[in-house]
Parts: sequence; structure tokens; C-alpha cells
Amino acid sequence: MIDESQLRRAAALLGRVTNLVAFTGAGVSAESGVPTFRGAEGVWKEFRAEEVATPEAFGRDPKLVWEFYNHRRNRLAEVQPNPAHRVLADFERRFPRFTLVTQNIDGLHALAGSRNVLELHGNLGRVRCTGCGRVFDKRGERLGELPACEACGALLRPDVVWFGELLPQDVWSASLAAVEECEAILVVGTSAVVYPAAGLVEVASRRGATIVVVNLEPTAASELADVSLHGKAGEVLPALWEELKLIATP
Repeated sequence: MIDESQLRRAAALLGRVTNLVAFTGAGVSAESGVPTFRGAEGVWKEFRAEEVATPEAFGRDPKLVWEFYNHRRNRLAEVQPNPAHRVLADFERRFPRFTLVTQNIDGLHALAGSRNVLELHGNLGRVRCTGCGRVFDKRGERLGELPACEACGALLRPDVVWFGELLPQDVWSASLAAVEECEAILVVGTSAVVYPAAGLVEVASRRGATIVVVNLEPTAASELADVSLHGKAGEVLPALWEELKLIATP
């Protein structure tokens, strides 16, 4: 059950701002059927996901790593955006300045209609050449056991951030700049424990931004929140949107 008083308070706070950042995690896409990396399917075959999603694993056995990612890609072809994704696209149209920063690699925010999306951990639909560095959008395509670059013939890899790798500097810099300038941050479906991404909430707090957290249960970000709304993102965000529609656009 959504706390109606907290819902109205969150809407009142967000209704005052013109510059909003939404920061999303796996909890948003879980409602579309995307397995969470640390959930029940965090073990693939006899391997933990953390053992496969590394540069070292790719160097040792790229075929195994591609088997893991082709399994995930094929699962992704079966899912669609849910109400939380769609409402966040509505948020973008309402606020004069809006940035969506996500830890998710499924591309569902863009499919739902969001345009200003910063993907901190990459995108499972894209591949990157290990030779020439070119990036190709292969969402929905079936890839071979060891896909090769159509430009130079070198081995392709998923265009995602693996354990032990740095976040893409341009995406991280843009995310940090958005959070430093925002008046409020809406944190949705993330445990806020994976760094450096989780540090964005702390940056927003230090800058004095309003913090609204939407999650199934309290998280590390809840300690910094002005308002915490507990429940499924696909239920809470549409309810929050309806409350926001009652408030005049700044």
C-alpha cells in the first residue's frame, strides 16, 4: 500500500523544480522480467555472474563469455518496458530540464520513449570491436559464438562495463554534471550500493538537492532522502505522476 501522505509530499517537492534527474537501477526493469544481476539468476550454469563478466574471463575464454551474454541478449528480446519506464518518459516531457541516469543495460528506457538517457554501465544491445573500437547497435540480432567486426574482422565484445573496468568517462562526466546542477533527484529501483554510480546520490545531497527514493524497501539512499516511497516502481511512479499532474507546471 502506497503511503498517500508521502506520495503527496513527494509530488509537492518535485512540483516546485524545473531541473530533475532520475537515477534508476535493476528494480525498475525487474518488473519487466529482466533478471537482476544479483538475484536468483546471478549464477549462470556453474558460474557466478561476477566470474564471467570480467575482462580476464573474456581474455581466457571469449566463447564462454559470449555464450553468457547471448543468453542474456536472447532473454532481453522477450521483454518490454513497464509502466515505470513509460512514466519516466512522461517526466522528461514535463520538466524543462530532465536527465535520466541508469545503471541498467537493457535499453528499456529508450524503448519507452526517454531521450536524454545516460547509460552508466553500457547497453547490452550494442557491441564494441576489440580491434578498431567501433560500436554497433545489434539489438534484436542473433550473434554467433564469436562475433567478428564487420569493419575490420576483429573480435567483438558486449558494449557493457565489466567488473574491474572504469565507467565510460563521457557518460560519467555528463551524469555528474547533471546531478551537480539538478534541483531534485528521483532515485528508483536501486540499492545504491554499487560505486561509483551510487555516489551520485551523495553528490546530490551535498549540493542541497531534494531527494525522493522509490524502492521496495529502505536502501542506503533512504538515509539521505527527503521522502521515501515504498512499493513497486511500476505502481508508485504512475501514482506519483497523477499527483504531479494536479500541480501547475513551473
